[in-house]
Amino acid sequence: MFKIGAPLVAAALALSACGGTTGNGDSASGKACDLKIGFFGALTGDAANLGINIKNGAELAVNQYNEKNADCKVSLTSFDSQGDPAIAPGLAQKAVTDKKLVGIVGPAFSGESKAADPIFDKAGLNIISASATNPALSENGWKTFHRVLGNDATQGPAAAKYIKDVLKAQKVFVSDDTSEYGKGLADIVKKDLGSAVVASDQTAADGKQDDFSATVTKAKASGATAFFYGGYYSNASKLVKQLKDGGFTGTFVAGDGVKDDGFIKGAGAAAEGAVVTCPCLPPDKAPEFAAAYKKAYNSDPATYSAEAYDAANVFLAAIKAGKTSSADMTAFIASYSAQGVTKNVKFDAKGEPAEVSVWAYKVTGGKIVPDQEIK
Repeated sequence: MFKIGAPLVAAALALSACGGTTGNGDSASGKACDLKIGFFGALTGDAANLGINIKNGAELAVNQYNEKNADCKVSLTSFDSQGDPAIAPGLAQKAVTDKKLVGIVGPAFSGESKAADPIFDKAGLNIISASATNPALSENGWKTFHRVLGNDATQGPAAAKYIKDVLKAQKVFVSDDTSEYGKGLADIVKKDLGSAVVASDQTAADGKQDDFSATVTKAKASGATAFFYGGYYSNASKLVKQLKDGGFTGTFVAGDGVKDDGFIKGAGAAAEGAVVTCPCLPPDKAPEFAAAYKKAYNSDPATYSAEAYDAANVFLAAIKAGKTSSADMTAFIASYSAQGVTKNVKFDAKGEPAEVSVWAYKVTGGKIVPDQEIK
């Protein structure tokens, strides 16, 4: 379902001088200059790697835009939520007071999205998340809400399908970290697996637990041949290591919150063979973007870097078109349809992407590599 080709990055970057007037910047020249795009997500804390991936993708789009528009630059400003829903509302209130901020790439996580998005919507500040996947987020009637990736109503059934059809597991243990994201995804997986779920439990929130022995005991006693975890990579790395050390021999499967090198670094050899699902693009499907990212950051693009790049380019296209007021930005995004590096970027009336696909990745040779698209 991805439509990848050589013109993609060029098309995404074919943004020349910004135009229109908004009352910001250089009114004499008719340009809306000195505008900002925000990144909202964790840059510190247990899930910081995922946030940094997203910030870098958005930053790359902004930097490439500025190379072509030196006389009318856009800046990226970051709001470090630490992935904490308790911190998110205060940061959102700070963001909406900045009159030069025309859009937010984020929030990155579902819990902080639930807490912050009502504030963005009330203020009319448009958001495009590259990673928040809880399905309920698009059911609130928020006019400024958008996400560039499929939600867990598509990822959950895909994970269940992989467990049933590829792993051939007839007994599955399901656990989650009680977060808005982790519990939501695990609940969908449980529903789709039905009677194949022989036992389940919950862990503490990410980074809040070190001893998973109770879960290991339950998983072994259940006779499960597959273990699904809804949560983030910090918990997952400790959990999978203790499962392996405790004698659990089934396949460990997790959602996109675990698709990070931090999972492998924390789990070591115990991560080998683990499966991670994600509604995100394998880097080799967008080679020009991957090359540009590696040149900029001396590392390969990671989870949701490409999605963030696409999200930022929607805002940059709006700036180029002079559509920078709240109402104009909302209307521009609603009618937007252009090829990005991950897909043809287009949103439905609820802010969901028109194109969705889910991939399974596998830890092989100490790296998270694409296994197959789950269809």
